[in-house]
Amino acid sequence: MQIFNDEVFTEFPVIETKNLILREFNSEDAEVLFQNYSDKEVMKYFGRELFKDFSEAEIKIENTNSDFKNKLGIRWAVCLKSDKKQMLGSCGYWRILKEHLRAEIGYELSKEFWGKGIMTEALQAIIEFGFTGMKLHSIEANIDPENLGSVKILEKLGFVREGYFKDSFLFQGKFTDTSSYSLINITDSFNK
Repeated sequence: MQIFNDEVFTEFPVIETKNLILREFNSEDAEVLFQNYSDKEVMKYFGRELFKDFSEAEIKIENTNSDFKNKLGIRWAVCLKSDKKQMLGSCGYWRILKEHLRAEIGYELSKEFWGKGIMTEALQAIIEFGFTGMKLHSIEANIDPENLGSVKILEKLGFVREGYFKDSFLFQGKFTDTSSYSLINITDSFNK
């Protein structure tokens, strides 16, 4: 029987793609993280308050690295190969259901890099890592259906919309809908 591979949490897995390096967060990433999480356009569909203080970015980095150490989640800083120090955004797995071999992805990208295929390439890499390294059977993404950029990326990567929940999320006194997407690992032993 297939089980979740906890060994992925032994040492942070750096992932290299054609154009990108996905690496662990460091303190130097706080500036970009703060810019992203305080930008109304970047955070438009996140359903959370914008960062108002730089310390919130520092705490986010600490919590993200702590989640990895405690085997609760893994989030990569997304960088171009040409500048491995400059983070553009991030992506990763949170809400990992090890007993069900399922995890949810999340991601964000600085708006000056939108529309260049960067997040599609990054997500493709972490999906492969999720299926082969973590031994996941399925990956989910829950998004605001008005976030057409995310819809496009997820569908391009093979995700299928499995659910639509009306007024499922309350933020700042307004209810929003949620689209639930899923990608099944068709190569794992459960599907053979």
